[in-house]
Amino acid sequence: MKVYPLKSISVEEAKQLQFKLIDTIAQYFTGYEILNYGDFGVHKNGNIPQTTRKIEQVIATFFNAEDAVFVRGSGTNAIKEAIFSTINDNRKIFVHTAPIYSTTQTTLQQLNCMPLAVNFNDITQLEKFIQENADVKIALVQYTRQVLEDSYDISEVIAVFKKYGVNVICDDNYAVLKVAKIGTQCGADLSCFSCFKLLGPEGIGCIVGNKNFIDKIRLYHYSGGSQVQGHEALDVLKGLIYAPVALAIQAEETEKIVQILNNGKYDFIEEAHIVNAQSKVILVKFKQPITKQVLIEAEKLGALPHPVGSESKYEFMPLFYKVSGTMLKNDSNALDYWIRINPMRSGTQTIVRILEEAVKKVENCF
Repeated sequence: MKVYPLKSISVEEAKQLQFKLIDTIAQYFTGYEILNYGDFGVHKNGNIPQTTRKIEQVIATFFNAEDAVFVRGSGTNAIKEAIFSTINDNRKIFVHTAPIYSTTQTTLQQLNCMPLAVNFNDITQLEKFIQENADVKIALVQYTRQVLEDSYDISEVIAVFKKYGVNVICDDNYAVLKVAKIGTQCGADLSCFSCFKLLGPEGIGCIVGNKNFIDKIRLYHYSGGSQVQGHEALDVLKGLIYAPVALAIQAEETEKIVQILNNGKYDFIEEAHIVNAQSKVILVKFKQPITKQVLIEAEKLGALPHPVGSESKYEFMPLFYKVSGTMLKNDSNALDYWIRINPMRSGTQTIVRILEEAVKKVENCF
């Protein structure tokens, strides 16, 4: 199997991101302000809690962007509002040929958008398709892989769209603070992501990038009930501080685990790979169709049986889970032979121990 996982930043690079964020916070907040829990309601300055607005400015500065805005509804609603702020009357939008992420598909249906699929892996084909559809002026690009065969360089894809005046919205979920640059730092107009996936609170999304589009989004949130309150924004910030190093350690352990599983020691494993699906995980293929039983036993040994927000603050134990629906569409036997593992906050020893013990219990049942 040939796969193309995204390159994760190192632990040292993650430390530098943490330090950069702290330094950026110091440019906007006093020490006393940080030791408070934020304000509430629609302040006369900007019709938004002042703590929330400051933190949006921190995030914009941190990501070298013009502006940032928090929205309710997590990453899904961030994408929806980004599309709504940029879409033109013909409702057409460029997307990748791979199956669209389920919540994004729902968003496109709700906004009555007409997706035009083109293969992002083929830059020549992409450029030709844009030329043939010159009336389309918006593209949605998912940073992480939609299928295992995806190999496109996001900077190249964005550059081609921008060459023809297409506004690019980047779905940065599962990529933020894991890779060196987010979508807007690669040239996209807007980057969208869930703060829940970055150790933050539930239900809050963030949009970073072009100020004109973000100003339009702010107009949708005039009422106090639609505002992200100051204490919620502070909780987002606290998660962002600790996420880079935690995620870099997770990526480091993932590399170690795959090396161990592929060293020939385990006769029950056929192959193991690191993939982005959607988050960066380990795919393990068993030689026998034992996946369903292994998952049952792994849960008894402490492994999470399903994701919450996938890499949320609640998911510190490793995740042992079935493969994605996209993979099942490509391989009907995947449900019986393949397993998906995300170390979360655990180390290599825990993953290997749970896998060994779960397989042993299953084998003893035969």
